[in-house]
Amino acid sequence: MTTQRAEMSGRAGTRSGHDQRRHLTGLAYRLLGSAAEAEDAVQETYARWYALSPAQRDAIVSPDAWMTTVAGRVCLDQLGSARARRERYVGDWIPEPLPASNATDAADPADRVTLDESITMAFLVVLETMTPAERVALILHDVFCHPFAEIAEVVGRTPAACRQLASSARRRLRTGRPPASPDRQAELVREFKRAWEAKDIAALVGLLDPDATMTADGGGVVRAALRPIRGSERIARYVLERTAGLTILERTVNGLPGLVAQLDGVTVTVAAFDLTGDRIGHVWAVRNPEKLRLWQSTEDTPWHAVPTDRVGVPSVVEPGGLA
Repeated sequence: MTTQRAEMSGRAGTRSGHDQRRHLTGLAYRLLGSAAEAEDAVQETYARWYALSPAQRDAIVSPDAWMTTVAGRVCLDQLGSARARRERYVGDWIPEPLPASNATDAADPADRVTLDESITMAFLVVLETMTPAERVALILHDVFCHPFAEIAEVVGRTPAACRQLASSARRRLRTGRPPASPDRQAELVREFKRAWEAKDIAALVGLLDPDATMTADGGGVVRAALRPIRGSERIARYVLERTAGLTILERTVNGLPGLVAQLDGVTVTVAAFDLTGDRIGHVWAVRNPEKLRLWQSTEDTPWHAVPTDRVGVPSVVEPGGLA
């Protein structure tokens, strides 16, 4: 990825420091599904850049493109090892949820991830069904608009092969449903919250699609269902069994309306939703405390007051919430 002479070889890239790190973090998060792993990948990318001699950096025509290539390769390597780790994961593995943030200094890695449809939980879950090479080709081309000739340098294949990888990945995405209106999702999630707090099983069942699915992720650290729960009534009963002492808050989760359950002020569950028609078709309940660290320091800002152009990440917790 070498296209134009950088004006400053000593600095990592030609974008501003904030924009460049935001770009790399957004790329790495979409590829890895983890804010913590994304930050590690970005740090490794910068480490490799500054490990070069001044003469080597000066010889790189486009530092931005060089760093994108390196970050892509680092993530590709991590995806290979991550797949093996996730096969040993206790229960279902769900991507790490990202909260919205009002922060302006981008001190947190997730504050540097731009919100769009490629950051929603539903999209990230579909990405998990792809091969690492498909995932890299799709994200770099369709989300970040890199040409296949550059992507070929990341995955080690020809541009034509990369085009086929992206095409295969798109076919997997097309099997999904079109994204629901955020306003409609906000309405349904708010009604879900009210029914949960009122312990109204009939209302919950009415909000859920009859074939709805709920997936929980406790990572073997806290209690969580090890297999998806299927059917509106089973989900409703399961949710209502887990209400004692909880405070339910409306929050933006990966760019869309979701819910956060807190116990004594500590976030114990983050729930993301996807709609099927005019009802809730899937609920993802993340309970693994390692994936909730960013949610322990977020401001109490409901989704309707959150900017839609950025997302932020805020302890081991006691059992509670959607297990």
